[in-house]
Amino acid sequence: MTRASAKPLIVIPARLNSQRLPSKALADIGGRPMIAHVVERALEAGLGRVAVATDAEEIARAARDAGAEAALTSRDHACGSDRVGEAAERLDPHRACGVVVNLQGDQPFLPRGALAAAVALLEEDAAVDIATLAAPLPAAEADDPDIPKLVGARIGRHRLRALYFTRARAPFGDGPFLHHLGVYAFRRAALERFVALPVSELERRERLEQLRALEAGMRIDVALLDKPALSVDTHTGLEAARRAAGASGEDA
Repeated sequence: MTRASAKPLIVIPARLNSQRLPSKALADIGGRPMIAHVVERALEAGLGRVAVATDAEEIARAARDAGAEAALTSRDHACGSDRVGEAAERLDPHRACGVVVNLQGDQPFLPRGALAAAVALLEEDAAVDIATLAAPLPAAEADDPDIPKLVGARIGRHRLRALYFTRARAPFGDGPFLHHLGVYAFRRAALERFVALPVSELERRERLEQLRALEAGMRIDVALLDKPALSVDTHTGLEAARRAAGASGEDA
């Protein structure tokens, strides 16, 4: 494998009829659809090819307009990583990319260096199947079920091994809380194993896809960021994103 072919493939899953915020990928933020902002974050990372995996031609057009590739996928996937798995097979059928990054389509403000930090966890330890991101969460927001929380064991200054993910307030007792961010860097073999697994009991109950991997015994390591990135999964989050884009001076 050449050095160029070893670059990761970044895939942004985006379905049209998301449950909590329908058509959020096309929602206007600062004069552009949200998917364009997420594509921009992926392209800025400079890690490799960037594609959007979607079930809607209008999202595919917006992705191409923003500079990404696009892959039309089934409408029947249980989660974003399943959609990413289908797209990876189409975009890279010869498996040249050893790492596939799922950058969820509700992350228009992911900070610079975040994607590289996740990929680096795989490079540093061959035992890691999946790498993801987390950031500090204010205690006042720990009861919000729209914010996924991460519980992990610290194995380095800015690194954890994931033990559990939940929408509940966790862990119990005094101490910090962590907001899990929607990024998964999969080893190619781990992604293929993940999509072959059935939806797990805890995944269904918590509505968090990463629990499928944990229940199957896959190892997920976590890079800790200094501060959270605003995600957009509800109308409240969308309004906050629009205010943030306005404050930063973004326009069409």
